[in-house]
Amino acid sequence: MKKQRILFVCHGNICRSPMAEAILKALVRARGLEDAYYIESAAVSSEEIGNTMYPPAKRCLQQHGVPFDPYRTARKVTPSDYDRFDRIICMDSSNIRLIKRIIPEDPQNKIHLMMSYTGQGRDVADPWYTGDFEETFQDLLEGCEAMLQPWRLH
Repeated sequence: MKKQRILFVCHGNICRSPMAEAILKALVRARGLEDAYYIESAAVSSEEIGNTMYPPAKRCLQQHGVPFDPYRTARKVTPSDYDRFDRIICMDSSNIRLIKRIIPEDPQNKIHLMMSYTGQGRDVADPWYTGDFEETFQDLLEGCEAMLQPWRLH
């Protein structure tokens, strides 16, 4: 069976996208589906490259018992990611706009907005600005759960 290769994307790759990466990995592990998924995260900016996850994001995951790699560091999306991943999931409309500078064409319809999986066309709020990591966690959990539904089309 071919692994579903998923890349989560946010602005700096230190809050939302690594949180989504950890959440989906935990959900996949809990369902015994590790062999069916490969999951990473990246940024549309280079501001945080090499930095680990933002401490409040780590604390939020810990409070929910979601394991994560404390040593993973931020990286930027590359054009080759389009070929490497089946789905590229952006956290907000700004990420979609910026990723088009890196990956200008999406002929295979791989690039999606995270909350589109829940039937909502809204952004996942950036907790770097809102300070509300719990709200972001709940949105990411809802989106990740929806992604794993067998009827999900994309």
